[in-house]
Amino acid sequence: MNKLIIVVLLLWTGIGNIHAQDKKILASEIQIKIAVQAAPAEFREGAKVYGYDQAGNFVTLREGSNGYICLAPDYKMSVYYAYCYPVSLEPLMARGRELIAQGKRKERDKIREQEFSEGKLSIPQTPSTLYGYWGAAKDVNLETGEIKDAKRRYVIYVPFAKAADLGLSSQHNNLGMPWLMDEGTYKAHIMITPPLEAHQH
Repeated sequence: MNKLIIVVLLLWTGIGNIHAQDKKILASEIQIKIAVQAAPAEFREGAKVYGYDQAGNFVTLREGSNGYICLAPDYKMSVYYAYCYPVSLEPLMARGRELIAQGKRKERDKIREQEFSEGKLSIPQTPSTLYGYWGAAKDVNLETGEIKDAKRRYVIYVPFAKAADLGLSSQHNNLGMPWLMDEGTYKAHIMITPPLEAHQH
């Protein structure tokens, strides 16, 4: 066989193997451990958890009892993102997932805003918090669900809020200071991103 063809085949096989490894779906109990890391410790045990079955379908991995929902990371990503939020935010989050699945990521916010204005989409009108936790998939501890050098972010939804009214800046910063994103909109939210340094889980 031509040497060039052999090299190409080897490279293709290697890429295919890497791709397959990237798409490995973790056991449900491991997904749950990762997902609940996003939540405050006292919310973890009773939170409902969504993740993926071994066919790659988005499913309920564990029912909840405390009014919180945690999302396991998308197994197709090289960076694992886990989130937790109160059930009051689920209509907004679920609709976002649905629109992304339909290939409408860019139109997502506009569609949700229109649906909210028409009374078709429920969004809490009192502050509600989303917790984010993420890090490299390769750095996951499969025993604990913790991710080495993981990062965190806190998002507090305050619909239609104005930065001046809250005494906040509307500009991103790298100091961990809270700031208001999407000011004055249906999904205005306070962003809090701790400085990227070691933290306690």
